Amino acid sequence: MVSGPDPDGESTTVDQRGDSATPINRRDVLRSGAAVAITGGLAGCLTGDGGDGDTETDTTDGGEGGTTNIAIVSSSAGFGDRAFNDLALEGLENAAEEYDIELQQVEETNQSNYGTVQSRLAESQNPDYDLIVLVGYQHTQALETNAEEYSDQRWMLINDHIERPNVGGYIWANHEMSFQAGVLAGTMTTRELTHEGNSNDPDGTTVGFVGGVDGALINAFERAYVAGVEWVNKDVDVRVGYIGNYEDTQTAANIASSQYDAGADIVYQAAAAAGQGVFQAAQEANRFAIGVDADQSVTLPDYQDVIIGSAIKRINEGTYRVAEGIVQDNWDEVSGRNVLGLDQDAVAVVLGQAIGSKLPDAVSQNLEESKQAIVDGDVTVPCTAAGCQD
Repeated sequence: MVSGPDPDGESTTVDQRGDSATPINRRDVLRSGAAVAITGGLAGCLTGDGGDGDTETDTTDGGEGGTTNIAIVSSSAGFGDRAFNDLALEGLENAAEEYDIELQQVEETNQSNYGTVQSRLAESQNPDYDLIVLVGYQHTQALETNAEEYSDQRWMLINDHIERPNVGGYIWANHEMSFQAGVLAGTMTTRELTHEGNSNDPDGTTVGFVGGVDGALINAFERAYVAGVEWVNKDVDVRVGYIGNYEDTQTAANIASSQYDAGADIVYQAAAAAGQGVFQAAQEANRFAIGVDADQSVTLPDYQDVIIGSAIKRINEGTYRVAEGIVQDNWDEVSGRNVLGLDQDAVAVVLGQAIGSKLPDAVSQNLEESKQAIVDGDVTVPCTAAGCQD
């Protein structure tokens, strides 16, 4: 790990997997023919003709002809979240086990720095990055500029898309998996469950939701979750709270605790790393919770005693697919806007590894029935994969 200064004097963490090198500012090279070093230790790739974006990127430096260089930049939650960021990285690491790929892992938790981080990666010559993976919609605004500025750089944007030929936007159907999380909560809040001192109140009809940022994307998690609960039982009350970010576990715990105190049996968290605070609150209240993105009863085993299930996105399969497409020079097959949902088995609700076997058959039955209804179009899930637009 090395750290380089960002424009605000804070540090950006870079994990360079491969030989170290001094990155070069490509725009200065093009203007003057001279190599100018960029501070910060960031590196990137532009190997095409620098045209207007209508031409395809030249991949002669990567792909099947040699080492493929890929950089991945975190969301504000950072790596180590045991969810969103780690899944994206896992897919690239899996690809690197099968192909000649070198990875650079860039952790940047300050959204205001994303434009600079993206451009530094795109301007570098050594190594040349065949793909830059951006984790999360928080990168979108900066990428709208950089995807055009660096039209011969290929980008993968997770959870959003920009209409540029050099961008592959991958959007997992957060609303569909959240609907199913609601089905799980709505089914279990009126059924008795005990596990290692934790229990619910089958006579109660209250569940909770704790979100990260109160905006279009997480609003889709919330509204779809509420709809899933109501699909099972319209009499269930859903309490909702937002943290305001994706890092503050203490605020997440405080919000969840207030929901448990108000009678919630189960709380679904959509808050990335901050969501661990919900699990802490569940343990303190001897209640239950639902994880997000990954099977968090596996990735966070310390909380498996309270996690009855997780709404998962197979992000690792998406990043693997795009990395493989770059290696095999199949950009056309992996670029553009890609929405992945229940119909593609790209999202799902999985039951907790410690508690799942204790759940009644009604849970699996309701999950399967609701999935089929969504796939067949018999149930319309609120919002879209990209979020709520109203």
